[in-house]
Amino acid sequence: MKYRDPPIPQVRHRASMGSKHRNEASKGNLLLDRERLKLHALFDSGRYAELESRARLLVERQPSLGFAWKILGACLKAQGKDALKALQSAADLLPQDYEAHYNLGNCLKDRGQLEGAVSSYSLALSLKQDFAEAHGNLGNALKGLRQLSDAAASYRRVITIDPCHALAHNNLGAVSRDLGRLEDAVTNYRRALHIRRNFADAHYNLGNALRDLGRLEDSVTSYHRALGIEPGDAETYRNLGNALKDLGTPDCALINYRRALKLIPDFAEALGNVLYLQNYLPDQPAEYLLSEARRYGNLIARRASPNCKWYGAPDPGRQLRVGLVSGDLRNHPVGYFVEGMLASVASGATGRLELYVYASDDKTDALGERIRTICPNWHSAFGLSDEFLARRIHSDRIDILIDLSGHTAHNRLPMFAWRPAPIQVSWLGYFATTGVAEIDYLLADPWTLPESQEILFTEEVWRLPETRLCFTPPDEDVPISPLPALTNGHITFGCFNDLSKMNDGVVALWARVLHAVSGSRLFLKSLQLQDASVRRGVLVRFAAHGITEERLILEGRSSRTQYLDSYNRVDVALDPFPFTGGTTSAESLWMGCPVLTLPGDRFVSRQGVSLLMNADLADWVATDPEDYVKRASMQTADVKRLAALRSVLRQKLLASPICDAPRFARHFEHALRRMWSKWCLQRNLRSSLPNQLGP
Repeated sequence: MKYRDPPIPQVRHRASMGSKHRNEASKGNLLLDRERLKLHALFDSGRYAELESRARLLVERQPSLGFAWKILGACLKAQGKDALKALQSAADLLPQDYEAHYNLGNCLKDRGQLEGAVSSYSLALSLKQDFAEAHGNLGNALKGLRQLSDAAASYRRVITIDPCHALAHNNLGAVSRDLGRLEDAVTNYRRALHIRRNFADAHYNLGNALRDLGRLEDSVTSYHRALGIEPGDAETYRNLGNALKDLGTPDCALINYRRALKLIPDFAEALGNVLYLQNYLPDQPAEYLLSEARRYGNLIARRASPNCKWYGAPDPGRQLRVGLVSGDLRNHPVGYFVEGMLASVASGATGRLELYVYASDDKTDALGERIRTICPNWHSAFGLSDEFLARRIHSDRIDILIDLSGHTAHNRLPMFAWRPAPIQVSWLGYFATTGVAEIDYLLADPWTLPESQEILFTEEVWRLPETRLCFTPPDEDVPISPLPALTNGHITFGCFNDLSKMNDGVVALWARVLHAVSGSRLFLKSLQLQDASVRRGVLVRFAAHGITEERLILEGRSSRTQYLDSYNRVDVALDPFPFTGGTTSAESLWMGCPVLTLPGDRFVSRQGVSLLMNADLADWVATDPEDYVKRASMQTADVKRLAALRSVLRQKLLASPICDAPRFARHFEHALRRMWSKWCLQRNLRSSLPNQLGP
């Protein structure tokens, strides 16, 4: 899901009206001193129009008078007018005036000219080293430039000057969170709240950091405290909904998303959260899901002004420029499913595709760096407006632009409404319609999307011949252990999916499986299970179906190597529904654990069947809940047969279309080439119509 960066409130704009400047040529001029006092009085009383008129007259008469430019700039800034020229003139004429440089820095920062702002703040601080506000706003500018360590140093200087500066503690917490130092972030936010108990932003930010740590109940408490101070904050309702979703209470999450939308009806991000949440809920009317998706598409379309002209003549055979938009090209499911394919495409083995990446998040890791090496045309989209990013993509002459996020975190769907490329495609990161009319196609396969469901998509469904997923095997050297049941004397079922997928229907069916397979255990592992209250809740839910605590193994998150090794304690993986596993199922098969899935008719509920059919494991696909229980019993009754499957399953997966990156890349490139040929044909037909019809 997408989350707002913690708000970094700006330090107040300093009007700088009261200091004396010894270097002015007018020093000692009694008339000028009187004029200065009049201008002060006008500014203090908010009579900006009159002040502006008098200040403009003053600079016309004496254009070298730094004070006049300075007060004009302050006046224009207070009115929301363009003050850059006046403040730049003031800084040039008053090189020893730290406030003039500071005010110019604020103006540049507000205009997004962060490098210039850093320079101006640095000049101000060279003149006044204990200028806390300048250190604070320097930190804000550095954070905007993603120079996070330097930003943290600036906030620490503010705290050194003023230990009770709540805003600086809050801002330091935000940078700590961005750096991945979550415990430090929590400490900083708590210090800010110790100084200022009613600091709503700090409560909100604390909630974000606690949620990142998996301390979900504490996170919910922080959001409620923020709302107690600012009950009309739609963003807080939205993130409260995110935390409640993680706690396994999707109905409560939905209520809070709706509250956010009531406060801001065109809050696209909250509506995107609603759409994403629907994937977790069973029995959702298909027409309702489509209606909500179209509502989102209409909302973002109203903000966009698509006006792109395509470069050159449509040529079906030329090299294609393919753009990928994602914030997840790193240690993330999207990264796992694109690395091998992108390497095959970039090698030139598939044909003539030139890859461009527009990364909507700036986090990276070893996997991200490998993908960046594969795709040298890598551009950061972090912090860019939709219009600016769309114009950048258009200027790069992208032919086919692919969204890898849908309604998940870091998505840039509103940018697609600007139509920066002639062909736009949804693939991989999402499993339902985006609702964005400007996205032309959705990539599926023969298993994930029945033809009867195509009418429920705003995109045209384009099927790859075998699988829509191409899994890159993990780098981690994790050997597969013998079947645990051989030594345990009982079957251990497992599910390492997001716990939010475990709705009441899933709990009830898995309880039936545990009752049907005598002595069996269920091993659940997810981030949410780090929270003690979540673990208690899981125990209560299964106890309601007669499953006692000793039959459940509950664990929180771990490193990926430890996570993969945890499959060595599982005999059979159980797929949740209707939101089935994707990455977890592929990882389970790679670790020798077959997956039992119960497909539905929705795209999101058929990821498991696609993986299993491509891995030649059709006998692990159930037809209904009764068959699910029956197959669980049947497949685990013969442990020697199950052990034999475990010993060959990794090789079976590696030999399948799921892990054959060159094969998948050829299918992928062929699909894009056919889309392009279709577009060229339509384009050429349109261009020929005027000649056929006459003037």
